[in-house]
Amino acid sequence: MDESYKQRYFELLRSLSVPDYFSYDLLFDFFQECQEGAKDMRDINATVRSFGVNPVTLTLYIVHEHAFHLGLIGKKEEELKGDEQYHQLICSLALDKYYTNEHLAYHSGSFASRFNPTISNLDLYLNFILGMLGRYRQGDPKDTLIVDIMTKGFQMAKCVSSLLENGFETEAFSTWRTLHENECILQVIVRYGKPVIDEYLKHMKYAVAFRNGLGSKEETDECFVQIKEEMKALGLKSKDMKRFIEYGWLLGIKDVMQVEGFKFNFRDGVERCAGLSNYSKNYEMSSEIAHSSPLLIYSNKEYLHHVCLLNLYESFFRLEKIFTSLYMSTVNQEQQAAYVRMRNLYQNELRAAYEFETHQLQRLNKNQPRKSGGEPPEALKEAE
Repeated sequence: MDESYKQRYFELLRSLSVPDYFSYDLLFDFFQECQEGAKDMRDINATVRSFGVNPVTLTLYIVHEHAFHLGLIGKKEEELKGDEQYHQLICSLALDKYYTNEHLAYHSGSFASRFNPTISNLDLYLNFILGMLGRYRQGDPKDTLIVDIMTKGFQMAKCVSSLLENGFETEAFSTWRTLHENECILQVIVRYGKPVIDEYLKHMKYAVAFRNGLGSKEETDECFVQIKEEMKALGLKSKDMKRFIEYGWLLGIKDVMQVEGFKFNFRDGVERCAGLSNYSKNYEMSSEIAHSSPLLIYSNKEYLHHVCLLNLYESFFRLEKIFTSLYMSTVNQEQQAAYVRMRNLYQNELRAAYEFETHQLQRLNKNQPRKSGGEPPEALKEAE
């Protein structure tokens, strides 16, 4: 055996951040045995004969199988080096999962792979923004509420994209529903500022109390006294408590109760105050899917793919504008300039992908003009 080959494999393990408390020698033995096993499988199985072996992916299966079973059986690695049965177990599981999950996995039949620009443009931008947001402090709602909500929004956008890539259109569209709720909440908070943030934080505490999550019974009881007093002042009844806890933070908007049609719910409350009521029909359709209506089972996959992707783009455009405003106000001029260059570079790509999807949906609608809610790609404006 070429010692340099072994050392290169050790470098691979280090590059994958495999902890050095694992025996690299043992992992290398597993890898070699898997390579032999893969050769045998290709010799006897025509289905896998044309498949090569990605050493990085195979190694990840090996490492995780070994780590899992090592903890499961409670033995030390020294005891397992000469255990032929254990070696066969790890290699058999790693190879089976490698070929089945990587090459023979179930595919629902997607209308756009992750390499398609309509997906890859969005994924690239999402990965970039999520990387940037990872540099901001998070998890302390009093100071990081906007960043926390925004981060979750972009994470859900990435989830929707991933589901579409894999042909799960109904699941993607029902997830977009939650993304839309998230972006509406963010729009309201950003638009109305501190009064709404204060109310939102207060109602967060109410929600925790409603789920018996506060530290003591006394604190919980005190919360409920406050809730009931506020509801009484608004003329609300006991049956309205859950809706008040969930949506009462909208009272941070001055004179919100005088807004025509306002109610303590999402569509007539949060969505209306966010100025995104033109999405109500898309939201309703998504809700039907989320609640396992026949639309979940019998929807037109191609149509739903384009509808969902367009709504995803439009949500992304709005979230990106808020992110840009935050980012540009918190970094130096050099970083601002770098972001503007990147933004300008991909702005045209995103617009082209959005327009392409619009035409695809028009084609399915027999060339009828698209009746969407939402901002066109012009929502991506030059960063100032």
